[in-house]
Amino acid sequence: MKNESVIIERYEKEGYTSVYSIINNQLMDMDTKKSYTPNDIQIIAEHRFEGMSNPSDMSLLYVVDTQDNSKGTILVNYNPSESSKMADFFQQVPKENYKS
Repeated sequence: MKNESVIIERYEKEGYTSVYSIINNQLMDMDTKKSYTPNDIQIIAEHRFEGMSNPSDMSLLYVVDTQDNSKGTILVNYNPSESSKMADFFQQVPKENYKS
């Protein structure tokens, strides 16, 4: 299985270069400081990576395109027994905004 960095590099070569973080329940482009709600983004692709020592620990790589054409990736660590602000944000993205 390809690791996260190989997949991220592939998308960067395709123009998905923005770096995002979740701040105040919004996706923020860390370069431009623009914020996006779950309705403002489209998920172009989603990649899952299981933890090596514990398969229930996983991360999700989201490939994102925004309403104003900011394109990038965000890696979300996810553990089914825990909630995180990042996971909560992506659960609010409307299903019709998932293109994968």
